[in-house]
Amino acid sequence: EVQLVESGGGLVQAGGSLRLSCTTSGFTFNDYAIGWFRQAPGKGREGVSFSSSEQRTYYVDSVKGRFTFFRDSAKKTVYLQMDKLKPEDTAIYYCAAERALTNSQAIDVPMWWGDWGRGTQVTVSS
Repeated sequence: EVQLVESGGGLVQAGGSLRLSCTTSGFTFNDYAIGWFRQAPGKGREGVSFSSSEQRTYYVDSVKGRFTFFRDSAKKTVYLQMDKLKPEDTAIYYCAAERALTNSQAIDVPMWWGDWGRGTQVTVSS
């Protein structure tokens, strides 16, 4: 069974930093795309960043230059380093995975992703 477990969320002040982790198991790590999505109160789920099954990384415009995605194949873990956080980054952050996914548009289509973690809360105060 594919398993994804997020951690690292918390409460930080605007301008601060936070690092999220997603530990994985149950699949061939480098054959899967792995991504980060988030859901703010009263809003739908939106993409943040993902690493394709060909190890190419993509970011949505709102986080470019502030967030960094890193894939550690030895630990079968991915990280999302978040810097210069803003109140609008407040959301529950989810890790997702899908086999053999290379389409750059995947960050815009949550329904393409088949496996999800339970999420970790990120709150940014002003």
